[in-house]
Amino acid sequence: MSTLEKPWSGRFTEPTDAFVEAFTASVSFDQRLYAYDIMGSIAHAKMLSRVGVLTADECQQIETGLNEIKQEIENGTLQWSIALEDVHMNVETRLTQKIGNIGKKLHTGRSRNDQVATDIRLYLRHEIDLIIEALTRLLTALANRAEQEAETILPGFTHLQSAQPITFGHHLLAWCEMLVRDRARLQDCRKRVNSMPLGAAALAGTTYPIDRYYTAELLGFESVAENSLDAVSDRDFAIEFSSAAALIMMHLSRFSEELVLWSSSQFDFIELSDAFCTGSSIMPQKKNPDVPELVRGKTGRVYGHLFSLLTLMKSQPLAYNKDNQEDKEPIFDIVDTLKGSLRVYADMIPSMRVKHENMRNAALRGFTTATDLADYLVGKGVPFRDAHEIVGKSVRYCVENRCSLESLSLELLQSFSDLIQADVHAALTLEGSIAARNHVGGTAPVQVRAAIQRLRSRL
Repeated sequence: MSTLEKPWSGRFTEPTDAFVEAFTASVSFDQRLYAYDIMGSIAHAKMLSRVGVLTADECQQIETGLNEIKQEIENGTLQWSIALEDVHMNVETRLTQKIGNIGKKLHTGRSRNDQVATDIRLYLRHEIDLIIEALTRLLTALANRAEQEAETILPGFTHLQSAQPITFGHHLLAWCEMLVRDRARLQDCRKRVNSMPLGAAALAGTTYPIDRYYTAELLGFESVAENSLDAVSDRDFAIEFSSAAALIMMHLSRFSEELVLWSSSQFDFIELSDAFCTGSSIMPQKKNPDVPELVRGKTGRVYGHLFSLLTLMKSQPLAYNKDNQEDKEPIFDIVDTLKGSLRVYADMIPSMRVKHENMRNAALRGFTTATDLADYLVGKGVPFRDAHEIVGKSVRYCVENRCSLESLSLELLQSFSDLIQADVHAALTLEGSIAARNHVGGTAPVQVRAAIQRLRSRL
């Protein structure tokens, strides 16, 4: 066999059409799996040696050769060939070039079907660990910022209308809760990623006396796939990861939407650092929040990949099919997009400038303490629905007369209810409203600080 002859060519009498060869090759993108392919091959060789299929010397030659190939790849000296289709055959062919016929023994007891399934799981397991680290870094940045803003007052919104005063620290902790759930989902997903398909061979297992548990131990897998048909064809783990990634991007997109709004002149709550913005080619006054806008846009990209993977698998019969070559590019792009988005957010949040006075003034403008006045009346024995009606009338008066609730005199407030006393003004201040929500999960500064401590202990 020539050095570039396909290892499976014995069955064929005609060469592969040149266009088909290029069309079906995956080495242009799956070479990214080289380190995991070599890791899996070394473990497989050690297992074959342990069960007597390879001698100790043959195993050592294979391991040495594979490590040298890894170095060649990292040095950029290995010449990848589309004629050899994929990362697996490129590595195996290069191994045979280096150590001769012993290299041809490496594939004993396995198939590219279980080999690629193993590689992608090893890759994804490693990337999940990195993404969890990136989430933790962003969570730490948000927690630090929340601590700085534990007493910063801004309006909380429902329907994007001013609702009740909250602290900015409390708002940032809401973002943290989303990311904490994301982190837990990835940790749970990792368990199902970390099951080894190697040993399933093409679909039915192998006649060789392999020791799958030993191979799994060498590769750090927590379990081995129980069914050989499922082992080579399962991509649930990739879809589950993609789903978790889509949720993370959805959360980042929500953050982005708020940052874009808040940095506009209409809100003017924050200013992003120049390092995370760009200008306009025609309007010199513009400072565009490009980073959050781009993260918001990239969310659709990840959603698309998730749907692509679901569609890829929906009609496949057991076991492995060539369709599954199409799983890698979406997974790779999801990983890159997610890691980049988390990194840029973790870098951007600490440098964000918060405009405290603007936030406070916005809270004053929106009658955000109206609910506090209703709660005050309930405390005086007024049924809540009646209190709601009374406060609604007082707000209407303020709208018509262009004033705020807290600016109304005691006499004027008493015209709406004679139960209102001088202590009402403490309930109508922004600080009083926030301090009154002093319970677990509430926006009171003392609760924000306690929540930050609990978050840090979870991290």
